[in-house]
Amino acid sequence: MIRRMYHPLSFGLSNVPFLVDGVTRSISPENPRGEKGAGAREIPPPGRGPAAHLGKGWKVRPCVTMPAGSTLTLAEIDGPGVIQHIWITVDPRAYRDSILRMYWDGEASPSVETPLGDFFCNGWGERCNINSLPIVVNPAGGFNSYWQMPFRKSARITLQNLLPKEARSFYYQIDYTLTRIPEDMAYFHAQWRRSNPLPYQQVHTLLDGVRGQGHYVGTYLAWGVNNNGWWGEGEIKFYLDGDKEFPTICGTGTEDYFCGSYDFEYPRGAGYCEFSGPYAGLPQVIRPNQLYDSQMRFGLYRWHIMDPVRFQKDLRVTMQALGWRSGGRYLPNQDDIASVAFWYQTLPTAPFPQLPDKDYLEVI
Repeated sequence: MIRRMYHPLSFGLSNVPFLVDGVTRSISPENPRGEKGAGAREIPPPGRGPAAHLGKGWKVRPCVTMPAGSTLTLAEIDGPGVIQHIWITVDPRAYRDSILRMYWDGEASPSVETPLGDFFCNGWGERCNINSLPIVVNPAGGFNSYWQMPFRKSARITLQNLLPKEARSFYYQIDYTLTRIPEDMAYFHAQWRRSNPLPYQQVHTLLDGVRGQGHYVGTYLAWGVNNNGWWGEGEIKFYLDGDKEFPTICGTGTEDYFCGSYDFEYPRGAGYCEFSGPYAGLPQVIRPNQLYDSQMRFGLYRWHIMDPVRFQKDLRVTMQALGWRSGGRYLPNQDDIASVAFWYQTLPTAPFPQLPDKDYLEVI
């Protein structure tokens, strides 16, 4: 008897030919519950809309409008199953003012809570293309997530509009498979935090309070620099399974953690070199324009897909912010650092810190 040496939901080119017991479903404004044979049923209002003269089935409801302050339920799915692709596009002005939340198996607390733009590595409210494996952003502002998100009982995804006005032309599609979930598949998590400004001689905490078994799979940082000079000498630290004062895993520098080196500068004196790859990238460098944009801002990501950081019972992750000062000494920077930490773990999810209000979320 031949035994498969991979999970049936672990897709790659070598696994694509294998059959899986399951059914594919998709949720969009044209089929908001993802039901079989229920797409494109909307009837255009008489005499109104671009499909009024064509009738039912002709792209009647491709998007939705979110009223000011409202929360839209994007998906409610009965399991077991796995979300395999999410596509979203909306005006960049809503990137930081739209809060994405995901709930697995009926839990009251979200396992994902982050501004929409930051989740898709677009934390500065300006469009930036991303060419990585789990997150892809294509022109113009087409957000794609390929993180696998398994659930056994149910999945619920919501989006909250914090804007004082309605968000128009919000498009989305959520593709998933209803199938058996292996016992050793964990649940997807993502959490947003911000230090603005980072207090002097303190570190930015990406993640704390995690309880359960799991593995850390990625980091996104929207980093605004408030000092002259190089800013990325700080180390990332992973405190695993009871670590207190000293971490088990310690990096060597910010650009090193994001798989670059020597200040992301090439050739010397030419400035920052943007890049976007499967596992790491510095895709966004926002430079001062000598008028309103007064300081450097950066977007960076690092995916631990081939090198997940595994923990058995708890996890804390921090990042230092260090530049240089006189006498060849490190300068503890007081920068604006927003982060999204991505990980998988067992349930239940420990409650996240309360998300700050709209003013603290705002990109200023």
